[in-house]
Amino acid sequence: MDLDLRLVRYFVVLADELHFGRAAARLHISQPGLSQQIRKLEDFLGSKLLVRDSRHVTLTSRGEQFRDDGRQLLALAERMRHSPAANTVRIAHIFELSTSRAVADAFAAAHPTVELVERSMDSARQLDALLSDRLDVAILRVTARMLAEHPTGWHHRPLRREPMRLVGRPGDPAASRVSLHERDLEVFADATGSGLYNAHGEFLTAFEREAGVSLSWLGNPGAFSNCLSVRSRARGSAFLLEFDSYARRYAEVGMPVYAPAELQPLYPWSIAWRHEQPSQVTADFIRTAHVVARERGWDRDPDGGGPVWLPPDDPSRA
Repeated sequence: MDLDLRLVRYFVVLADELHFGRAAARLHISQPGLSQQIRKLEDFLGSKLLVRDSRHVTLTSRGEQFRDDGRQLLALAERMRHSPAANTVRIAHIFELSTSRAVADAFAAAHPTVELVERSMDSARQLDALLSDRLDVAILRVTARMLAEHPTGWHHRPLRREPMRLVGRPGDPAASRVSLHERDLEVFADATGSGLYNAHGEFLTAFEREAGVSLSWLGNPGAFSNCLSVRSRARGSAFLLEFDSYARRYAEVGMPVYAPAELQPLYPWSIAWRHEQPSQVTADFIRTAHVVARERGWDRDPDGGGPVWLPPDDPSRA
């Protein structure tokens, strides 16, 4: 019997998460199904890859080696299946947030003969895709956990610290800023334990703790049109804590937008690429990103809110 690459992929995702629920959600399979497939892999190899108890999952020394070898094997298999054309750059967007879109639009205008292959992925999936050669460049939130789990194989540089805003209800009074404690706060994000908790959720959890606020987690409907529909149907007067990218679009349909008075959370975006020398077109994309950042003033923190805030362990603090 040959080694099943599907089982290798399941194990690598589990080894990254060290949590069956989160790994199963990323793989779009059931938790019992994932557990069964991992046992099948261990039986095939004739050795234990994991140590499980009721609360924790850890890797054995064999598991750590298999995780590293598995990543390389999956990357090689992906290159063999989907070797990109020389004049192509593969990127991803996180919904309709403006950072990656602004860079992609600027690059496409400056390099009309280069094909952009674009997908939608959250930060963790972008990093997985980048390291397995399914993306050429990623624009994502880099976390301390990502750096600890993937200390080599990629480079990253800060690109933007996007302010978070408070979105009110139609008819609310105009003001430049309001208190975080004036009303209840809602977020379009998946809470811890949901199986879909991600880098965005980690950011919001840290802010909730440090700002002394309590957030209502509404799940993530994705595209702005879906968020707007949910927001329009909502009752009550709660503020929505939202990316500036989306807050500007809420303002266009008559919903007032404010800077938070006590703390101004900044969501850090970085551009990342694999450690090997990038292709000429990928290098051009990276340069375009930094030109856009400079021209749009992304290297300057916004005025008008309270003191800027980043998670205590955020790598962009350095």
